[in-house]
Amino acid sequence: MQISPFILERYFAKYEFSAKYLLSSSDCEALKLPELLEMASPKMRGIWDNLQLGYTESAGHPLLREEAAKFYTGLNAENLLISAPEEGIYLLMHALLQPGDHIISTFPGYQSLYEIAGSIGCEISKWEPDEDNQWHFDLEKLTELIRPETKLVVVNFPHNPTGYIPSQKEFDRLLNLLREKDIYLFSDEMYRFLEVESDATLISACEAYEKAFSLFGMSKTFGLPGLRIGWIASQDQNILEKMLGLKDYTTICNSAPSEILSIIALQNKDSIIATQNARLKKNMVLLEAFMEKYDHIFKLNKPHGGSICFPRILGVESSFDFADQLVKEAAIMIAPSHVFDYGNQHFRLGFGRENFSEVLDKFGEYLDKKF
Repeated sequence: MQISPFILERYFAKYEFSAKYLLSSSDCEALKLPELLEMASPKMRGIWDNLQLGYTESAGHPLLREEAAKFYTGLNAENLLISAPEEGIYLLMHALLQPGDHIISTFPGYQSLYEIAGSIGCEISKWEPDEDNQWHFDLEKLTELIRPETKLVVVNFPHNPTGYIPSQKEFDRLLNLLREKDIYLFSDEMYRFLEVESDATLISACEAYEKAFSLFGMSKTFGLPGLRIGWIASQDQNILEKMLGLKDYTTICNSAPSEILSIIALQNKDSIIATQNARLKKNMVLLEAFMEKYDHIFKLNKPHGGSICFPRILGVESSFDFADQLVKEAAIMIAPSHVFDYGNQHFRLGFGRENFSEVLDKFGEYLDKKF
């Protein structure tokens, strides 16, 4: 298999652990281990304290699958496969797709959502949004991209990097269209429950469509990316079984400590999600004020959800060059649109971290000197 370098991940590898200030991170503030363990019930604390560091069940700890299944009406633990989120994408694409298949993916986006399919030998069409209409993804444009050989449509809502979310009515129309055309759906839902408006949370695709696969996990909403735990949920048991067989050639099983810590987090999901959303709400106020102050430099479509947005930068030839200067001169990292293969006039900004106010101040100081 030949696959192109993951541009965003290589960019993060270059700067994420050397830059003093991160202004492009897509995850929310990470929990500390003692903080998470304080949430454990006596039963789970006992399991943690007596945990043997051996192999685990390949499909995932039964209790972890049970807790994760509570997010989905009509599904149970047997409808879930636990893996690292990135691994889940890889396993699904290889279980489902063949060379010559046609897929459609929301774009810009996380590169593996379409790159893995391309490496298999699939033809890729990109469903792009309208920046002048709040990054709206037009269903009519998707319809025009569908071919007789279209096997899979890939969507990501809340969308990375724009923060766009369709209405439930629009999402229902999408599901009905794919059902009518008998096309599989892969729904990346990693930012679910981080919506600006609480009633904007979409139904999970796997609940509503029998040929849908939903990705969720601990990395974004829960602020636990270091656990490397996520899952694919689906009504399609046949494809899940194929994925499980392929997992024998990747990780075989998940990290035992990560699974137990994930169970503890899921058993406290309401309080964790509420804390993350409170921080996002606070940071959104700061973000809007910042963008208003510097509206001669940036144009922002306010995100509908998630912990990221995708401003346009005005008056520069290349957001990549701007980002490179910014990290070298002010130790502030942003992710230029180059890493999403989406031109040179945007950048991803993350606002899920606790030090967001401090980093914005530093960014403002830099802008005041440069513009």
